[in-house]
Amino acid sequence: MALVVSSTAASAATPWNLTSLRAALPSVSCNRITSIRFPRYSHCTGPGNRTAEVSMQKTMPFFSGLTPMARLLHIFPDDSYENRFPVIENGRRYSAMRHGKRVPKLNRPPDQRRALIRGLTTQLLKHGRIKTTRARAKGIRKYVDKMITLAKDGSLHKRRQALGFIYEKQIVHALFAEVQGRYGERNGGYTRIIRTLPRRGDNAPMAYIELV
Repeated sequence: MALVVSSTAASAATPWNLTSLRAALPSVSCNRITSIRFPRYSHCTGPGNRTAEVSMQKTMPFFSGLTPMARLLHIFPDDSYENRFPVIENGRRYSAMRHGKRVPKLNRPPDQRRALIRGLTTQLLKHGRIKTTRARAKGIRKYVDKMITLAKDGSLHKRRQALGFIYEKQIVHALFAEVQGRYGERNGGYTRIIRTLPRRGDNAPMAYIELV
């Protein structure tokens, strides 16, 4: 019993520090560890599967998306964060998110919605005035303006773009032939929307859309 008390008293007298703990541990040389290898499992190989090889030297490139490669906190106070985005030739900057860019769905999936817009644009350019719902009239207005803008340019590339959108080729050729005399002095605003009575049955708001 006296021996136990004396040993505990001796251990209490010697403080526990990091130096004594390192001295008590065995020394391990780090030069022997050269690389880390992962085992290959037999279930990864097969007639239709390739063996997954892991290499510690090759790392995957970091995907930065459309954000600038420079850091947000830089030392140049006159250079703002917005100026670090690359600029396209028409003056617009790249945008990573579509904030505020709402598209009229028109209660259709994307392929049917595009076909509907193309058909209404073709009929408006053919007859000059059509009656449709107010949402569809507002939805096709920018496409009609775009076709007239392409016709005012008059180049072969713009003509082929219009031929790829409008269903009838004769309307495209007539539009390119007559657009300069009708809209030569007007810059935008080629259509007019006139509200009319709601449709019988479902009470949908209707409107006339016509060329100015």
